[in-house]
Amino acid sequence: MAVIIETLSTPRLRILRLDESHADAVAAFQRRNREHLASTSPVRASTFFEAEHWRRLARARTAPMDELGAVLWLLQPVADQESGPIIGTVQLSNIVRGSFWACHLGYALDHAHVGRGLMTEGLRAVLDHAFEIIGLHRVMANYIPNNERSGAVLERLGFVREGLARDYLFIDGRWQDHVLTALVNPRPRDPPARPPPRG
Repeated sequence: MAVIIETLSTPRLRILRLDESHADAVAAFQRRNREHLASTSPVRASTFFEAEHWRRLARARTAPMDELGAVLWLLQPVADQESGPIIGTVQLSNIVRGSFWACHLGYALDHAHVGRGLMTEGLRAVLDHAFEIIGLHRVMANYIPNNERSGAVLERLGFVREGLARDYLFIDGRWQDHVLTALVNPRPRDPPARPPPRG
């Protein structure tokens, strides 16, 4: 089952998959927020902030990659247009099926749009899709303990703190602890039956 997300809409956002036409806008978002996101991100190569990097990623997208996750971009519509500049990103990654049916969630918001509830709004739409359309049972999201704003977003969405992982990820040039949280599908269902083995 592919991660079928092309466009989601909320009252204030459009949430899209990347294609080559968005590469310049994605690179501009990354450059604009380079300092803002540095303390919660891996150290980035200079190419990460160039449009050609994002064009290559869009061209490299394949059906097997779609099985494992999706990188989505938040756009805020402006007057007389379907969408404006990119103001954030949401990632569903490491999707595992079998007896697990779970994934990891990541997200980032433009510094100029913090504090307006936009990330909560966008994440709610993505989570609804993850549970209802993809059929996931569990979504996990982890954050650095001093990132209180990220923790508050997850709490508003119903994520439950499950523990603290020591030296969990190499972020901003050093190994950092992370708070582990998860949200379980509020309408759980059994995973699809596996097809019988051949022969």
